[in-house]
Amino acid sequence: MLNINTDKVAEIIILARDMSRGEREFDAFVSGLSEEEQASLVALMWIGRDSFDAAEYQEAYETALSEATTPTEQYLKGSPHLADHLENGLDALGISAAAEEDDLY
Repeated sequence: MLNINTDKVAEIIILARDMSRGEREFDAFVSGLSEEEQASLVALMWIGRDSFDAAEYQEAYETALSEATTPTEQYLKGSPHLADHLENGLDALGISAAAEEDDLY
């Protein structure tokens, strides 16, 4: 379903939690993702903040692909609760990134 590996989402969640110290790393990591991975991240965030329902993932993903006008890293940083939204989006899809996050710490 997702077009991004859960390990990558976990890394972004960790980077988003410490944005004040790791903003450059966050920017480099997100900008280095493929267009499909970036759209998947945006769709996941939208689901996590209840802009879309989990059942609407494909619609959210397609919307993210078609409406992308700002660099994804900048767009995602505009969400003050990005890490929470990504975790909530994963949970809504029945995916847990907890083990991957723990491995990265």
